[in-house]
Amino acid sequence: MPAENLGSYGQFCPVAMAAEVVCSRWTALVLRELLCGSTRFNDIRRGVPRMSPALLSKRLKELERAGIIATRVSATGTTEYHMTEAGEDLRPVIMNLGIWGQRWVESQVTLKNLDPSLLMWDMRRSLDPTPMPPRRYTIKFEYPELPESRRHWWLVVEGRHVDLCGVDPGHEVDLYVRCPLRVMTAIWMGLATVEGEKTAKRLEVDGDPAIVRSMQTWLGLSPFAKEKKRVAG
Repeated sequence: MPAENLGSYGQFCPVAMAAEVVCSRWTALVLRELLCGSTRFNDIRRGVPRMSPALLSKRLKELERAGIIATRVSATGTTEYHMTEAGEDLRPVIMNLGIWGQRWVESQVTLKNLDPSLLMWDMRRSLDPTPMPPRRYTIKFEYPELPESRRHWWLVVEGRHVDLCGVDPGHEVDLYVRCPLRVMTAIWMGLATVEGEKTAKRLEVDGDPAIVRSMQTWLGLSPFAKEKKRVAG
């Protein structure tokens, strides 16, 4: 008799079979990154900064074996990961999981899990340059309560392209943003607004008036920010 698969629920139920594939630790977050457009290993890693490279590599191989992703080699010789049809079918599953979390998970618990690199990576991905001037502009974020090595971040926008820098890129700064990490996380999650935090003097912005005025628009909030909190019971 073959040895029992310790990772199996041993049930024929489709829920159990699907859970065996997508519910192992970190897998849902890896799928989130892939569905949000990350295709390269290092970009996926930036979306799951606390996941070890070895475990990420293992999860990607598992998803490939399951037919959820396929690898391709780019023109530059870099391995890329792309969702298959089966993988794209998971999009509403992952999005609805996020919607449920935004609606029902208590926000103060969520705001304890703060990571500036993850927040800034998500903001880079969601930033909408449409209301911005048609030129390069640089936005510096400062989180004063953090250690010096994690305190300063820059977003450099040129056209539709947005770069995230953890060291000074050397460009003239068009807008300075200073606030606690908790405040910017709450704004990005839709739990607070730019104007509300400015009025409360928890958020300081200084620079190009046009960029200041349109900040709530270009900031590009979490895809779940529009979901209103609900109370279970």
